[in-house]
Amino acid sequence: MRYAMAIDTKRCVGCSDCVVACQTENKVPIGFCRDWIVETTTGTYPQLQMEIRSERCNHCTDAPCVRACPTKASHYGAGGIVTVDHEECIGCKACIASCPYDARYVHPEGYVDKCTFCIHRVEQGEHPACVAVCPTHAMTFGDMDDRMSDIFKLVSRRKWKTLIPEAGTRPNIYYLI
Repeated sequence: MRYAMAIDTKRCVGCSDCVVACQTENKVPIGFCRDWIVETTTGTYPQLQMEIRSERCNHCTDAPCVRACPTKASHYGAGGIVTVDHEECIGCKACIASCPYDARYVHPEGYVDKCTFCIHRVEQGEHPACVAVCPTHAMTFGDMDDRMSDIFKLVSRRKWKTLIPEAGTRPNIYYLI
């Protein structure tokens, strides 16, 4: 089992419902977030293209944050989800420094926090909060090792990209383009 998420950049409208749902579901302190919206514009006027995407921890198959953690607080959990054991985290920030996606922050209680793909919901058969609330259905979550899953089918038939592929992290967030 390998959990992954696909985000359709042609459907995402940047409404931030995913951000608010995550903050609410995971009791993220005010001023912090586990996911965020990015807008990029490429090209030269008048041939400009805009892309809107929801970003978060990429739950990398080869996660530098896991390798960098001196206490093993950052580790691979169920389905390859990169998680942080708050009790083991000493707040040294080695994982923050090693993450090419800027996906972690220091929680006010002193431990490092990040997206968990809402594993507590997934274990109950639900989608992550961000996926569940997306009004344009731009987000798909599931098991990439299941050839019958929606995410496997979607990523197999659509053109996609990952962020910072040159980092060699093998991210499990696919941006459909």
